[in-house]
Amino acid sequence: MEKQRNLILAVVLMGLLLIGWDYGIAYFYPQPKGKPAAMASQAPVAAPASSGPPAKPTREGGLQAPADVALEQKDLAQELAAGNRVPIDAPGLKGSINLVGGVVDDLTLVRHRETIDKNSPPVRLFSPAGTPAQHFAQVGWLGQNGVAAPNGQTVFTTQGTKLTPATPVTLTWRNPTGQTFSLRYAIDQNYMLTVTQSVTNAAPTAASVAPFARINRTDKTMSQDTWQVHSGPIGAFDGSVNFSNNYTDVAKVGSITPAGAANWIGFTDIYWLSALIPADGAAKPAADFRALGNNLFAADLIWPAASVAPGQTQSQTLRLFAGAKENNVLEAYENQGVTHLSLSIDWGWFRWFEKPIFWLLDSLFHGVKNFGLAIILLTLLVRGMMFPVAQRQFASMAAMRALQPKMKAIQERYKDDKAQAQQEIMKLYKEERVNPLAGCLPIFLQIPVFFALYKVLVLTIEMRHQPFVLWIKDLSAPDPLHVLNLFGLLPFTPPAYLGIGVLAIILGVTMWAQFKLQPAAMDPAQQQIMGLMPWMMMFVMAPFASGLLLYWITSNLLTIGQQRYLYSRHPQLKAQATKDQQNLDRAAARDATITAKPKKK
Repeated sequence: MEKQRNLILAVVLMGLLLIGWDYGIAYFYPQPKGKPAAMASQAPVAAPASSGPPAKPTREGGLQAPADVALEQKDLAQELAAGNRVPIDAPGLKGSINLVGGVVDDLTLVRHRETIDKNSPPVRLFSPAGTPAQHFAQVGWLGQNGVAAPNGQTVFTTQGTKLTPATPVTLTWRNPTGQTFSLRYAIDQNYMLTVTQSVTNAAPTAASVAPFARINRTDKTMSQDTWQVHSGPIGAFDGSVNFSNNYTDVAKVGSITPAGAANWIGFTDIYWLSALIPADGAAKPAADFRALGNNLFAADLIWPAASVAPGQTQSQTLRLFAGAKENNVLEAYENQGVTHLSLSIDWGWFRWFEKPIFWLLDSLFHGVKNFGLAIILLTLLVRGMMFPVAQRQFASMAAMRALQPKMKAIQERYKDDKAQAQQEIMKLYKEERVNPLAGCLPIFLQIPVFFALYKVLVLTIEMRHQPFVLWIKDLSAPDPLHVLNLFGLLPFTPPAYLGIGVLAIILGVTMWAQFKLQPAAMDPAQQQIMGLMPWMMMFVMAPFASGLLLYWITSNLLTIGQQRYLYSRHPQLKAQATKDQQNLDRAAARDATITAKPKKK
């Protein structure tokens, strides 16, 4: 009866886990209810702004409210058609600089699409002020002692017709008192703009100005901010990257000033980053994050006021990163002096292990040109490196089986002295050179590999939209084919805990086959629980990235082959396990017969 109660309890707990898993997935990984603004292809449609609480962010972010999506299309089209813009045309970025205010407020990422559809538009990172997806960078000055500085309504004149890597552009504006302000923009092949701020003083007296730079954005387009992936305010201060603040924190207090001098400051999503990078110099800017109200936030750099003598020019340079968090690109910028920019990817505490896994996986991908095949090759390499450990594990298990009679004899001899029995058993292990923990080592070695690959698939944009074969078009996303809707033929999407795809089924089958080969003998209740485990894991893992399931399936198949090979090398292990299992089954049958007999009155 006790075993039956334990089995029923295990089944109930598994059922609660599966049901709770759906709500957990829906909470931490909600799916968008409508198309993000940059994904929509229809003509702009007028719609009122959204009301009520904001929609919960999705994994990649973007506008979620249908009204905001429609309004973004309309407002963006109007803003870009209004003129007063200098085009940006670079290999990594396209867009324009707004001559009104001299702000960079129109940027799309050439190398990244919104969806896996080849006709999908490029990802839009920056949108003009006033649009629902507002996100832009502004560089300017604060006038001191009556000096008129340009503001958000100032219309600059331009020298240069298009910003490209080969052709910088300069924006200028002259105030009535003799100061000329200029912004020289240059751009590289990827995602970095360099801005040189200059003030030339033609007045007879000194002029005082305080340079500043700002990134302004809404949190309506933010991606999920979870315990494993940070989204929101970010920066490096005195060489340490700060992930501790989010939009809610800033909104509660109004302004947060991180400790230390800013190496860079801005906002991050899971795949995208916008950051201001001050140049090294004697003057260190003050840095802060501010809540502006109406879901708007700012990351600021403000330098101390500088006095520009008559006939002199005061200049300073800063950089603006606005693009995708491609690891190789970020590391290249680090080599150019941007402190820890690659750590804007939230690797976490185990980056020392995750980054080598990423490097190996990315190298394999560039070699075979198929990311799914790269995952399979990575699994082969990892399991190949651990094969000697597995051999020792099986040898240790075989030795443990051979020691069972001696261990039972010791336990019988010292049944009234448990401490002495343990000492004698440990002495036996030492004499026979058997390590009882050797069987656990391969499991512990696989855990960091699995976690590292999980983080790589979750974090790195290099894996985004990478296909494998047939129906697997994006290995960073869950399996799109669900059994319950007949692989998309029926017009509904099953809930997460019932969204079983082909990969999840293969995972369950391979885990079941792997458990069937386990050498450890189990009583019937344990057998039933372990029999349910593969199918429970099938439900649990179904919503995870297809690439992670592919890794686990490959690992299971290799484990099955490895176990068969090692059983052939250690036949006594299989024979002893079969014998022990038969003894357990006979004992269980005997207990059941005794329990079933009616008691004599």
